[in-house]
Amino acid sequence: MSGKASQALRIKFKRSSKKVWDLPERPSNSQLLELYALFKQATEGDCQDRARGGMKERAKWKAWNGISGMSETEAMERYCSIVDDLSG
Repeated sequence: MSGKASQALRIKFKRSSKKVWDLPERPSNSQLLELYALFKQATEGDCQDRARGGMKERAKWKAWNGISGMSETEAMERYCSIVDDLSG
């Protein structure tokens, strides 16, 4: 699987990142952490910072750091798939 996302995938990802705010139900905390991590991986790449802050910030860091090495393409595809599943 290629590291760089296609233009079509980038468009789908952008739409999904807007659609996530209008989901019929609020995702669970674990789903929110996964979406956060995938979004950060897709847009910024591997987590570079160290964990800091309170429990919420550390949980977000741990989720993002846990998928280090994942390609931009895979992160975008997984993000879009989760948003599609949550949309019904």
